[in-house]
Amino acid sequence: MSRYRGPRLRVVRRLGDLPGLTRKVARRAYPPGQHGQARRKRSEYAIRLEEKQKLRFNYGLSERQLLRYVKKSRRSTGSTGQVLLQLLEMRLDNTVFRLGMAPTIPAARQLVNHGHVTVNGKVVSVASYQCKPGEVISVRDREKSREMIKANLQYPGLANVPSHLELDKDKLTAKVNGVIEREWVALQINELLVVEFYSRQA
Repeated sequence: MSRYRGPRLRVVRRLGDLPGLTRKVARRAYPPGQHGQARRKRSEYAIRLEEKQKLRFNYGLSERQLLRYVKKSRRSTGSTGQVLLQLLEMRLDNTVFRLGMAPTIPAARQLVNHGHVTVNGKVVSVASYQCKPGEVISVRDREKSREMIKANLQYPGLANVPSHLELDKDKLTAKVNGVIEREWVALQINELLVVEFYSRQA
């Protein structure tokens, strides 16, 4: 299944707050659909599936991409769930979003794809690029790019820049000082249930 392009608030009503997907707030607090207000006892599988879907929709991944990240995090040392979140948070599109250069992750992906962002002085147009400690992320030296990102920085999607990033608003540059820590992940999620979901699928 390819990337989701449907109504975002519908997803938010079903899964809860997804800061990377949209800044809008749903007027109705119950899930969408004919039986949205009916109280249902959810199975363990449904709970794990929901956590997995939160990751997918928040970071804008296809099922295949997410599965690839899960396999990669299993091969790494440390807690699989935590490594998975770190891999997703250190993507270039998410890093641009967390710096406040874009209001949502889809908007950040568009900035990256259209060549508005550079890493260590070189234009990188791959949204899934993994940012590494020591790298400098900046805005391409074009008037259009700079104006767009200056406007976005006035109304960032999330209030605080995470501790592993350092932003210079005047120069429109940022430095990656390390790997994100778990408490700075903005998404409310139980990553262990996601790992469990895929281990039961195998």
